[in-house]
Amino acid sequence: MTGDEIQLLINELQSKIEQLPTKNTLKALEFRLDAILQANLDTFWLLICAILVFLMQAGFMCLESGLSRNKNSINVALKNVTDFGIAVVTFWAFGFALMYGTSVMGLFGNRFYFFTTHVAGYQTYFVFQAMFVATAATIISGAVAERLRFFSYVIITFVTSGILYPIVGHWAWAFNFDDPTEKFGWLGKMGYLDFAGASVVHSVGGWVALSVLLIIGNRTGRYRKENSKKTFQGSNTPMAALGALILWFGWFGFNGGANGAMDLKIPLILINTFLSASFGLIFSSLMGVIVMKKPEPLFMITGPLAGLVSITAACAYVNPSEAIIIGSIGGLVSGSTIILLEKIQIDDVVSAIPVHLASGIWGTLAVAIFGNFEQMGIEKTKIEQLTIQLIGILSIGSFCFFSSYIIFKLINYVFPLRVGKIQEELGLNISEHNASTDTHELLEVLTEQAKSEDYSMRAPQDPFTDSGIIGTQYNVLMNKLEQAEKQKNKWKNRVSKEIKLAMNVQKRLMPKRDLSNYPIFGLNIPAREISGDFYDFYLHNDQVYFTLSDVSGKGVNAGMVMAKAITLFKIFAKQKYKPNEILLEMNNDLNETNPPGTFITSIVGSYNLNTDIVEIANAGHQPALLLNGDDFIEYPSTSTPLAVVKQKNESVYKLNNFKLGKGRIYCFTDGFSECLDENKKEIGIDGVKELILKHKNPSLKKELENATEEIRIKSLKKDYKEKGVKENNDILDDDLTIVGVGK
Repeated sequence: MTGDEIQLLINELQSKIEQLPTKNTLKALEFRLDAILQANLDTFWLLICAILVFLMQAGFMCLESGLSRNKNSINVALKNVTDFGIAVVTFWAFGFALMYGTSVMGLFGNRFYFFTTHVAGYQTYFVFQAMFVATAATIISGAVAERLRFFSYVIITFVTSGILYPIVGHWAWAFNFDDPTEKFGWLGKMGYLDFAGASVVHSVGGWVALSVLLIIGNRTGRYRKENSKKTFQGSNTPMAALGALILWFGWFGFNGGANGAMDLKIPLILINTFLSASFGLIFSSLMGVIVMKKPEPLFMITGPLAGLVSITAACAYVNPSEAIIIGSIGGLVSGSTIILLEKIQIDDVVSAIPVHLASGIWGTLAVAIFGNFEQMGIEKTKIEQLTIQLIGILSIGSFCFFSSYIIFKLINYVFPLRVGKIQEELGLNISEHNASTDTHELLEVLTEQAKSEDYSMRAPQDPFTDSGIIGTQYNVLMNKLEQAEKQKNKWKNRVSKEIKLAMNVQKRLMPKRDLSNYPIFGLNIPAREISGDFYDFYLHNDQVYFTLSDVSGKGVNAGMVMAKAITLFKIFAKQKYKPNEILLEMNNDLNETNPPGTFITSIVGSYNLNTDIVEIANAGHQPALLLNGDDFIEYPSTSTPLAVVKQKNESVYKLNNFKLGKGRIYCFTDGFSECLDENKKEIGIDGVKELILKHKNPSLKKELENATEEIRIKSLKKDYKEKGVKENNDILDDDLTIVGVGK
């Protein structure tokens, strides 16, 4: 009541006092003053509770900010500020009218548009309910964090606070202001009970959040194709814990204010609220320990909130022992739902659905299970009341979920609700609000430096920020790295010159003579600048000597060993040694001069053009293959590779001889046999046979060129990216060398 109203009332009482006997006058005055005091006390209590509920907005912001990544923190803060303003304005314009106006068939109200009144009671109730509608809207923010456009969220807040929440609120809570016992909404008339909004507030926010999540999907990279979980670390767990504590504190106003009066029910309501939250914390934390094998922060932070939501519907209807049970089960329900969402891969950043939707449903059912009906004056059985509560849950859930899904799905076709992948990776702070931070400035420098490889770039320095301190130390490191890079480049240039020299030497050692008139052909494709594989020919008028070898290792060392091996082969081939004798002489010489641990697998052969006889010997190499028709004969090694141990005579190297006829003989290095097929398995010797048959050609040269090209393509190194296999470069896994003999 206003001061003027009180003064008028006192004047009226004074005039009547003069007309009444003294005793009656005092009693009447006492009664009226008690009523005035109680009305003012009720108003004061409700406004205090409204302020406490307003404080919960800060709690939601801290919770969401702490559980989101730092690159989205500004977006989180602005959403929570904005949704409060949007919710209050829409509720004032038409939300309150839809919720508490003159009922239309118990479905929605039609009075109090652009709410204004001089009645203090109405004003107080509007303020308190405005806090409730803001709470329902901000629940959605945390669930869909890090991927939603800012203006998309504004639209969602407008629909939720202006349409969905007021209509549901009318169903359950609308009443005659002149006679509060008279219910307007169809659920309220049925006997539906939800003291402070477990379903009316929290489940509404949860249902809308679920529908939006199904439309916009998960954060990029949150779940992999193989159904594995990827945890995104929140930016500030202590901040999230602070948010939970602020919400806990504000909840005393949430539940206490729902009573609508400052009376003897308040202590019980607050005790029940406190106990339910505490036991929700304990049981949710225990579930986290059981499932995660450690005190999991998310379970500990959301546990008390689940307990608070669970008791919201029944806080005035149960005793403390029952509140403990409700909160304990609420913690378990929330924890179980967190696990379920992970299994079905729904990415709820702050676990709004487990806390507000799942626990809200449980809390609504708990009214019928634990409520003291006699104390409440309800003439229904628990089964009857449970049926009514279920009807309320299903009707509210169906209306909110399907309405919001249809509305936002249609909007999404015209105006995409979600940001693009690049904007999401960059962070909503920058992409949505153009809000740069010292961390972002540092990352910009690092990213640009990584792209340009410009070691002269320096990061921003500021001794008063974490990023600035990192930038200072980074610059010190870059100074040292730049100097090291200059020194490295000197050595790089020197080594490069030496490698080029070695490459030229190796090229000069490879066969240069025109062999087009001879039934012989060879190919060498190095995997590096310098090959460890080599082949060579030495021609006499009537006889061709050939060799194919593979030096262990790569690079300059292998090239030097290869150079000597080729020289030794030519020396002994010139003297017309037999292939096994050549291997013996090469082995004993290399054994004395090769670096420790270096060895050579080698095949040496000769082909007499007049007699058509082939002689061949194998020292630790893969088998030579003789092809007659479509059948292969293998000539495997019977000895160790060259340079491993000194040998006494040539008998160690088995000499095979045969008439070549129309057949062809093939010698190749392991770059062929170790090539991987489409199943990532080595093709082996059998695979090489199939390859030769596949590319069989009258021209030996074309045959080997085609077979080698297929192996080369298969052997190129690959980078396996998220979007499939993408060729990185043309570096082979191993050298490819092959020699063929035959007409």
